[in-house]
Amino acid sequence: MRITLVIYSLGAGGAERVMSVMANYWAEHGQSVTLLTLDSASEPPFFDLHPAVVRRPLGITGASPNPIAALAGNLRRLAHLRRAVAASRPDVVISFMDHTNILTLLAVAGMRLPAIVAVHNDPHQSRLGMPWAWLREQLYPHASAVVTLSETALGYFSARVRRRGLVIPNPVVLPAGMALGRAGAGERAERRLIAMGRLVHLKGFDLLLRAFAQAAPRYPDWSLDIWGDGPLRGELEALRDQLGLVDRVRLPGTTRRPSEPMQQADLFVLSSRHEGFPIALCEAMACGLPVVAFDCPSGPREIVRDGVDGVLVPPEDIDALSTALCGLMGDLEARRRIGQRAPEVLERFGIDRVMAIWEQLFQELSPYHRHLANRAHLE
Repeated sequence: MRITLVIYSLGAGGAERVMSVMANYWAEHGQSVTLLTLDSASEPPFFDLHPAVVRRPLGITGASPNPIAALAGNLRRLAHLRRAVAASRPDVVISFMDHTNILTLLAVAGMRLPAIVAVHNDPHQSRLGMPWAWLREQLYPHASAVVTLSETALGYFSARVRRRGLVIPNPVVLPAGMALGRAGAGERAERRLIAMGRLVHLKGFDLLLRAFAQAAPRYPDWSLDIWGDGPLRGELEALRDQLGLVDRVRLPGTTRRPSEPMQQADLFVLSSRHEGFPIALCEAMACGLPVVAFDCPSGPREIVRDGVDGVLVPPEDIDALSTALCGLMGDLEARRRIGQRAPEVLERFGIDRVMAIWEQLFQELSPYHRHLANRAHLE
């Protein structure tokens, strides 16, 4: 099978991480995978790609000075993308994230090609402006399938879109170099709490800093590392200093090897205001880290079994987050007990299990299966 994937860029985001995992899996299993990115090749992919994955950066992004120029620019982008898709000769096209999904559906219109759009956020929270929201509502019913990460996310859309809908969670893999389970991790004198994500408002690291500031005086042997980068770095560093945490909190930047800081950590926290299906949370659990997470409208509640393999707290509740962190920071046995169950996330969302759902979808969209479905309908 020839699979063409379309995404805006190959940066450090969650959708890019998941897409690279899926592309590598298909390539390792003998599929022909072409990866089209709308941006240029000025930056190398943040996540490693299998040597068999063909990467084709299109270099068709850019700002426009006025609406007329924007319209002309988008028409050129659509023509360029359409030619690139045709040149890859795919059996199926999969695009990621709403803006790219819309452009892809417009580009492949009339090509008689299965086109799947993947929604990697919570659309209740990540609203599109006009005209993108209108275009999404008009175009998604014409996709071969609309894949969301949760029933909550799928429920946002109209009945026209939901008829094309299918829930497929992100595949969870044990990061390279990370051992399953963390025997002996609790023997160190220094304790470390970690978080990972882009330094943006939705990740809620400002809430985390305030929660940790409440807990820090009680647990002087604990530090906090927030891995990631983004536009709010300066604000978060200023808040850290204002809270008197300059010696207790580090913002080390991004990492291509999440396994390394996870192996040095004792507890993982997800403080997001909203999420899709957070892959960093899954990877932390896969390696046996106990986790604390805000109970966002979607995402963590599909992953964490509260009190079994992690702890959920009311969303954006700083006091509740601090209380939950203290409960685990001060209880080694509780961390061990929860951490022992956390790797079961691999049984529920392991890559082989999730990719089998994708394979079933491909089969249903194949010409042969569509022919059988049409014949059964006529009979």
